[in-house]
Amino acid sequence: MTTLDAQVGRVVAAGACSGCGLCTRLDGGLTMTLDAAGFARPVRTGPSTADAADVRAFARSCPGRTVRAARPPGTVRHPLLGPVAGCWEACATDPEARRRGSSGGVLTALTTWLVAQGEAVRGVGAARDADAPRRTVPVTIRSRAEALEAAGSRYAPVGVCAHPDAADPASVTTGKPCETAALRALADGGPAPLLLSFFCAGTPSAHATDAVLERLGVGAGEPLTALWYRGRGWPGSFTAQRPDGSQVATSYHESWGEVLGRSVQWRCKTCPDGVGESADVVAGDLWRTDERGYPVFTESDGWSALVARTPRGRDVVERAVAAGVLDVRPVDPDVVMGVQPLQTTRRRTLAGRLVGARLAGARAPRYRGFGLVRLALGDLRTTLRTARGTYRRVRSGAARS
Repeated sequence: MTTLDAQVGRVVAAGACSGCGLCTRLDGGLTMTLDAAGFARPVRTGPSTADAADVRAFARSCPGRTVRAARPPGTVRHPLLGPVAGCWEACATDPEARRRGSSGGVLTALTTWLVAQGEAVRGVGAARDADAPRRTVPVTIRSRAEALEAAGSRYAPVGVCAHPDAADPASVTTGKPCETAALRALADGGPAPLLLSFFCAGTPSAHATDAVLERLGVGAGEPLTALWYRGRGWPGSFTAQRPDGSQVATSYHESWGEVLGRSVQWRCKTCPDGVGESADVVAGDLWRTDERGYPVFTESDGWSALVARTPRGRDVVERAVAAGVLDVRPVDPDVVMGVQPLQTTRRRTLAGRLVGARLAGARAPRYRGFGLVRLALGDLRTTLRTARGTYRRVRSGAARS
């Protein structure tokens, strides 16, 4: 029988690890640790606790091995957005949740409400490390204050699946698309937590956070009391706070566009699902656009695209609206994807990228049911250009740096 160490090792060696932390749930001797490149990877820190069932669970659940497109009953599948049971423009009615959240505060508001109502024993998500705010850790959420503390995007490595309660059906768990895919597959059709996710452009290296701070004049050993990447407005600024209360900040465009987004790990560059298809509910920026159709990042009150992926998710959203937790208006899925050019382009060209990578000797996870070939054939010229470019970058070693 193939050991879990062997399976995990192959995923990591192929550059296919997303850093989700699932393997540490299955083997208590593994710990997620930042590697030399600044990404979260499993490291053997104790004796293996994995048995044959754990090895099988890893094989079907690790998003570095296989990701399957979701097909929940009672939904319509959009070729770019995935399964849709309901689609809205939304924001939290709580002004503080809306301000602190990255795009309207809807996931923060839902988690707060579900825990307060007793529908979830706890929330599980990600927040700054209280002892080292430059870094991000999985956290437990049991109050509005803790939900607000965890509000806002964390453009940094974190393995939410490693949290001990992430897979508990009594939890409401917010994770990246790869993490919700892993938890959904781990449940294997059985009880699962309510899964919330968000549109994701990839996980940057932890070193990129340090690079933004260096640009702002914050030294490597300088203490901080807080750091947030977005929020406190829409889209909000990358902001670091010193012990004396002073702050340094830079715009979303400068932090993400010039530094963080350029350090995204290889696995994310070959991801078919930046829109959280395996979640029950997913949120993403519903950007306002210029005359060319490109997002405008002028500060304003946050609005989110909110998509129910499952009947369970639709029920939660509808009850949250009835309870006055969310303000929503229906929106067409085509409108949502129309203001998400990165997500749209990545999915349309991914088949070409995968072909180019494989021809160059790189391995990628198996992706099932996303219709990537059909999308690629819709723009064959771009697909071929993408394949050639990826082939050259992989062969030169640049693509996986």
